[in-house]
Amino acid sequence: MRAPRSPQVSTAVLVQRWRTMTFLHWRYPAQVVQRLLPANLTVHTFDGAAWVGLLPFLMEDVRPPRLPAVPWLSRFPETNVRTYVHGPDGAVGLYFFSLDAGRLPAVVAARASLRLPYFWSDLAVEVDGDTVRYRGRRRTPGPDGAGYDLRVRFGQAYRDAELTAFDHFLTARYRLYSQVAGRLVAVDVAHPPWPLRRGNLVDLRQDVVQAAGLPAPAQPPALHASDGVDVRVGFPHLVRART
Repeated sequence: MRAPRSPQVSTAVLVQRWRTMTFLHWRYPAQVVQRLLPANLTVHTFDGAAWVGLLPFLMEDVRPPRLPAVPWLSRFPETNVRTYVHGPDGAVGLYFFSLDAGRLPAVVAARASLRLPYFWSDLAVEVDGDTVRYRGRRRTPGPDGAGYDLRVRFGQAYRDAELTAFDHFLTARYRLYSQVAGRLVAVDVAHPPWPLRRGNLVDLRQDVVQAAGLPAPAQPPALHASDGVDVRVGFPHLVRART
């Protein structure tokens, strides 16, 4: 099944690369997730359930277009906890419960501009052959100490024909929603389809999902892995309800 088409972002505020990405997703009752969303967003379900993802990865070459990357500032690990939503504009996208980043300036900028729930955290992405270890521990703001330690073995690439609607539901997301000064805004991101690979979860300990206000996952996660994509991030815009 073909992936949904990425939007065009002709004028980008940032360009970046998302590398060594792992997608872990758990099924939750829709009403459990809905109670954590803003009133103007509705949980987007698949197979009758909401899905919550834990996604650790490496950010590289983070910079405004046409400007050079700053080596220390432009490369750092990041991890997000997210779910999938319908917006009042009729579009679908994602909503972040938390984002952990290894660079304090990036945390401060994202919290100030888009009110995204970023946390400054001590993070690491360690690659050993086909096995990747992701580690993280939250610094500030609280809850102090929330974190994770997981290892994933990256496997063979999926052929396009092998990918299902469920695979795309969990990974092909090109819009984020956030509340800024009481108003809903959206940001579009453009990138090629994810080159998805099979993955095997070797080990997992985490409490960042619970720190978002959710119960601990009750089953093993659905897992996807990817070497990554190049990304263009658009300017935020106000979301207007569909009439």
